[in-house]
Amino acid sequence: MEVRLDALDRKILVAVQRDASRSLDEIAREVGSSKTPVWNRMRKLREAGVIGQQTVLLDPEALGLEACFFVLIRTSEHDADWQTRFLHTLRARPEVLEAHRLAGDIDYILKVRVANARAYDNFYQALISEVKIHNVTALLSMEELKYTTELPL
Repeated sequence: MEVRLDALDRKILVAVQRDASRSLDEIAREVGSSKTPVWNRMRKLREAGVIGQQTVLLDPEALGLEACFFVLIRTSEHDADWQTRFLHTLRARPEVLEAHRLAGDIDYILKVRVANARAYDNFYQALISEVKIHNVTALLSMEELKYTTELPL
């Protein structure tokens, strides 16, 4: 369900996407409003599900997670049992940052963050021991050209 947003709602969302750790006073000042209306709008946006979980972004390289792989998966299995096992396996692996089911020749794509190629191989071996996969292609990201969590508003 799409939520109707006015110009102030959009300004608030842009501001909190950029840095949600700022005080309500700072956000209100940035969007040109006072604290109470901004707080009320943020509460309504949370209740509507527009604003979800608030978290902190960590630098993977500073934590020794220097290798980012995009893993393309083709499977010959499409039954509910296999999908349940696959989903459970993905959710249990902290290396998997994103997983998407695709239309087209590739069934799934995973974004996997690990320390190095050996750590990726450990992940790969664990994955194929849990679920039957027809074909896996791993693509190593050489350089991240753009990364953002901000949605276009």
